[in-house]
Amino acid sequence: RIMAEASAHKMQMEKICNAEGFVAALDQSGGSTPKALKLFGIPDENYVVGEESMFDAAHRMRNRIMTSPVFDGDRILAAILFENTMDRDIEDSTSKVGPTPTATYLWEKKGIVPIL
Repeated sequence: RIMAEASAHKMQMEKICNAEGFVAALDQSGGSTPKALKLFGIPDENYVVGEESMFDAAHRMRNRIMTSPVFDGDRILAAILFENTMDRDIEDSTSKVGPTPTATYLWEKKGIVPIL
């Protein structure tokens, strides 16, 4: 397992240093989250600012973004993530294995380097 992690780390570093693409910023803080949710079409009444319901709504938004077919490693080098997102799983309706930890999902399924 340690060898596999070292190999994955080396491949991630190589991608960041040599591949073309951009870094997706999915790391809204608590202060900017309400605006991001509103822009994504999630009304204020669906959550309480600063409470777990807001972070749940933000994670559902990020989950939709990350599971989109166009959100992939062909365009995106890495994704900067909010710590709360790294601590959660991604649910992809096309997956046969069920929920997957966010960092694992991004790298193994999408080819995107997760950054905290």
